[in-house]
Amino acid sequence: MKIATWNVNSIRARHDSVFAWISRAEPDVLCMQETKVVDDDFPTDELLRLGYTVAMSGQKSYNGVAIASRLPMTDVAIGLHDDAGAGESRLIRATVGGVRVYSAYVPNGKSPTNPSFKDKLRWLGRLKQTLQKEATPETPLCVCGDYNIAPEARDVFDPVAMAGQLHFHPDEHRALADLMAFGLTDVFRKHHQEAGLFSWWDYRAGAFRRDAGLRIDYVLATAPLAARCTAVEIDVAPREAEKPSDHAPVIATFD
Repeated sequence: MKIATWNVNSIRARHDSVFAWISRAEPDVLCMQETKVVDDDFPTDELLRLGYTVAMSGQKSYNGVAIASRLPMTDVAIGLHDDAGAGESRLIRATVGGVRVYSAYVPNGKSPTNPSFKDKLRWLGRLKQTLQKEATPETPLCVCGDYNIAPEARDVFDPVAMAGQLHFHPDEHRALADLMAFGLTDVFRKHHQEAGLFSWWDYRAGAFRRDAGLRIDYVLATAPLAARCTAVEIDVAPREAEKPSDHAPVIATFD
């Protein structure tokens, strides 16, 4: 089973790129973030024609998460365990082929001095609490998504310049480590140890051309699922497309 995660940065603006990639890559499951449309405007019918069922939690112009699957989906749930009412659409999960799949869009945080930064850290803690209420480390489970955190120096194009900045701050690293202490493994690092492999590049200042990127999108899996992971790749080709997302898809293959 191929499970992919991709911050599409507006399914409406990246429609052609997203559908071209789906037709080429043929993931069994695609977790999407920043869809930026309400549910009625999501291209559900087009995905159905390609053989995918869809679960989504949309929001106009901001956020939005979805899961498209070629396998049946059951037990769809939306939001964190303690969400009250209509909030930001940042989390959706479903069971696919015996695997509990989460699509998560972690808040950006804006800057370490902005109140939103504390909200980001709290959100990660609430995500861990959600996992603890719904599953165990023995559950075949993956949390896919845009984490807005580069975990290590090798995940940053310039770790010296980035030190203490947004996406590479010690508080973010601690919050991510605490989430992973639930029993999650970054399956990308099971197959790739080298530095300089990124999933996001700023639109500005020719960042993609200079390969000035960050690895902030990943698939975190519990041990039973991580043991089945045979390959992980970051597909940079969509980032070269016309009107690309600033993120590239990450694809994990499980036997």
